Amino acid sequence: MTQKQNLTVSLDRGTIRKAKILAARRNTSVTRLLADYVEEMVAEDERYDAARKAALDYMEKGFPMGGQIAADREDWHER
Repeated sequence: MTQKQNLTVSLDRGTIRKAKILAARRNTSVTRLLADYVEEMVAEDERYDAARKAALDYMEKGFPMGGQIAADREDWHER
């Protein structure tokens, strides 16, 4: 079981009122709305970091394109 900890958030009254209405429409609490949103943002950030790392790894290793270079420098640059 994951250990949970409380967090205090300060919002203006209008935002709190609108959040309560939104939570009621979704049949949940403001706390659950905020927790779900923060968890989603953290997960998205972790996915981004993993994708970025994978892309950098691909760039570092290079892509196998097949074939061979049959010409040398002299063939490409006539002098």
